[in-house]
Amino acid sequence: MAFDRLIENIVKTQNPSVVGLDPKLEYVPDFIVDKRVEKYGKTLKAAAKAIWDFNKAIIDEIHDICPAIKPQAAYYEMYGIEGIKTLYKTISYAKEKGMFVITDGKRNDIGATMTAYATAHLGYTEVCGEQIAAFDSDALTVNGYLGTDGISPLLEQCREYDKGIFVLVKTSNKSSGELQDLELTSGKSVYATMGDMCEKWGGELQGKYGYSGVGAVVGATYPEQLEEMRAALPHTFFLVPGYGAQGGGAAGVSKGFDKNGLGAIVNSSRGVMCAYKKEESCDEHDFAKAARREVIRMKEDIISYLPRIVLPTNE
Repeated sequence: MAFDRLIENIVKTQNPSVVGLDPKLEYVPDFIVDKRVEKYGKTLKAAAKAIWDFNKAIIDEIHDICPAIKPQAAYYEMYGIEGIKTLYKTISYAKEKGMFVITDGKRNDIGATMTAYATAHLGYTEVCGEQIAAFDSDALTVNGYLGTDGISPLLEQCREYDKGIFVLVKTSNKSSGELQDLELTSGKSVYATMGDMCEKWGGELQGKYGYSGVGAVVGATYPEQLEEMRAALPHTFFLVPGYGAQGGGAAGVSKGFDKNGLGAIVNSSRGVMCAYKKEESCDEHDFAKAARREVIRMKEDIISYLPRIVLPTNE
């Protein structure tokens, strides 16, 4: 399944982190923005073109040391059709470079509408008898709180096209506990119940390394719950947001990993994209190299708490 490819990339790079390419124009160095504004004016097109230049340069610097990127769709949608084009180009280019791509869209609906979301991001759209990939991501983040009706259409696409999904379980935001921590009549919390559903949904999408094609989003800001979910969900791969800018640390995120140093991938967005702004005396022209240095720093930080990352054996 799709997460087999992600796991192999993680082992190859010895790096269980993913770079969130969630760019605002203010993150992009002035020399890139100025060049595009000079050509296209103060327009959405200029902004989207500048973001593409920024993304491409970062991908060129990190593709050999980082297994995946995670573009958040909203940061591209805010620039209209030109931003959507940049999202498409970013996905395509990262895949050409051998990276696994997780589109962070948090889609949530049922029936035909969820099928359309699944088709757009994971499958193929039929055009006069031709099957064409619209975005062709490897995985998509989704909101499972509409229940199985909202997940089943995705499972069909995952099975047919070898894709994966990450379902929101215990999110990293401060107010997540207002709903997700509530105890149900079963005695389990809402988030634990959603985790159990991920295990169930993933039963028909099992991969060769013990993890299914249905992953879970479990935040770095709640290490106790992360540890709880790792023990409870042995076949569910975790996407872990909240490291760095949101306060999650390497010691905490390590609780989401298994004995092989696998089972989770940790996201950093602003920490990587804006690394050049945080480094002393870093010329803005070296923004991509600063991003590379931050990816290496993050990797070393996380793996210092993990066993060596290896593919599981059949023992």
